[in-house]
Amino acid sequence: MLFVVLSAFVAVAAASGNYGNIMAVDTTGASAQTASQDGIGYGGTSASQQMARTDLNRLNTYKSKIYNAASAKNMDPAVIAAIISRESRAGAALASDGTGDNGNGYGLMQVDIRYHTPQGGPYTTTHIKQGTQILIDTINCVKRNHPGWSTEMALKGGISGYNAGCGNVQTYNGMDIGTTGDDYGNDVVARAQWLKRNGYN
Repeated sequence: MLFVVLSAFVAVAAASGNYGNIMAVDTTGASAQTASQDGIGYGGTSASQQMARTDLNRLNTYKSKIYNAASAKNMDPAVIAAIISRESRAGAALASDGTGDNGNGYGLMQVDIRYHTPQGGPYTTTHIKQGTQILIDTINCVKRNHPGWSTEMALKGGISGYNAGCGNVQTYNGMDIGTTGDDYGNDVVARAQWLKRNGYN
């Protein structure tokens, strides 16, 4: 009986990760600027949800790889999937060689080649693991810089910092100022929450 209980606990832990509950993170969603890439004429959480919905079929192509990386890194698969949605539109925004951002970003999670040496092919589990580790390192950096923040606050800060760097996360309410679209953390959180309810749990 104990083995069954422990196995169930491990399964839940692997699905939710060890870096906070994404469903408990507050979010204002995407900016109108970010939403405009899909012809959406408004911002907010509903815009983020619509963009995640648009990307869902493409994300599902990589679902087993996302879950493998999530399990290996103890990170919520919904968070990884949301970053892939935001960064590369689940691959749709990448060039034929798997790059984006004028060649500076690599792969589904757009690892910045100016600061990191890419690992694995652009669509591989190895790449997703690298991107996830960069996210974890940023979350831990935010925790060190803001020891009074809750686990969920640090999770959101780490997501925002994945785009603009840990040093950009100065205040909780202002963490997205300076990120792409000035909405990165809020948009990714809203996408992750939708994905959590739609197959990435």
